[in-house]
Amino acid sequence: MVGGKVKLPSPRLRGEMSVEEAISRRRSRREYSGEPIKGEELSNLLWAAQGITDSVNRFRAAPSAGATYPLEVYVVIGKGGIEELSEGVYHYNPFEHILEKRVEGDLSEEICSAAVSQPWVREAPINIILASIYERTTGRYGERGIRYVHMEAGHVGENIYLQAESLGLGTVVIGAFYDEWVQRLLELPENQKPLYIIPVGRSPHS
Repeated sequence: MVGGKVKLPSPRLRGEMSVEEAISRRRSRREYSGEPIKGEELSNLLWAAQGITDSVNRFRAAPSAGATYPLEVYVVIGKGGIEELSEGVYHYNPFEHILEKRVEGDLSEEICSAAVSQPWVREAPINIILASIYERTTGRYGERGIRYVHMEAGHVGENIYLQAESLGLGTVVIGAFYDEWVQRLLELPENQKPLYIIPVGRSPHS
């Protein structure tokens, strides 16, 4: 049901792998076992990307220039990709730690085509997509804010890499795709520009 809200499990704040080990193991992984991802794993991935870490100041897991937070996070879930969720496009609301369904259906094949047919996009059970509302940051910092937005996307990408490693998952960040095509598939507002496609799946070697 489009518009439906899904409450995510609370993120686990203490894992079994140290930060140092996650950094040493971090690789771009393009092969996935085909097994679905668990809801609690998705919860931690999204929390690592943009989750609230300070409920008073509303600071998030990744640093942001002037705490302007220009990024929006979407998840494209393929058929059977998440044990507890149906396929479709979901928007992550970090303030409530919930997902809001925006588009029905399995768009894995279409997103793969938009990403110049990189097969790991189709084969991953989920694809996390970062989109930016540049005006949130450029409104304060002018044209320089564009650079800050791209820096922030990098911070988020690395957080997802390290969280994935700690969970025994694999991921790779992708910048090669047709922007307008992805924007159209996700039915993004005109002011939201996609920056990253990040397929995530269970590593076959975990």
